[in-house]
Amino acid sequence: MYTYRREFKFRGYTLEELKKMSIGEFAKLVDTKARRYLLRSKFTPETKKLLKKIDLTLEGKYNKPIRTHVREMVIIPKMVGLTIHVYNGKEFVPVEIKPEMLGRRLGEFAHTIKPVKHGQPGLGASRSSLYVPIK
Repeated sequence: MYTYRREFKFRGYTLEELKKMSIGEFAKLVDTKARRYLLRSKFTPETKKLLKKIDLTLEGKYNKPIRTHVREMVIIPKMVGLTIHVYNGKEFVPVEIKPEMLGRRLGEFAHTIKPVKHGQPGLGASRSSLYVPIK
């Protein structure tokens, strides 16, 4: 009859509360590796550029798709709802940031390898393929 939609919570905080937090406060809620990255690392120029593009997009001043090579960036609350194109070594893969992705890294959602799909052996691929009928 009635559908109850569960409100998203991350470690007991709602998304609105998380968006009001600073990066330092949010870092205390994520796992150790992400916390160390957010608190101790000096953000590279590429990371600072990505954060600046995110801020400009949220203000409505940047309309192009956000493209980045920074796969190690930890997903923070202000990124939720954006689509970030992450480079996987060949192309930019669009990644739509959802609340469940908080604290994970961008590279986890843009896979760098494809599953191996074996096809038919080509003519001359091996000695036995000489006897495979050609269609």
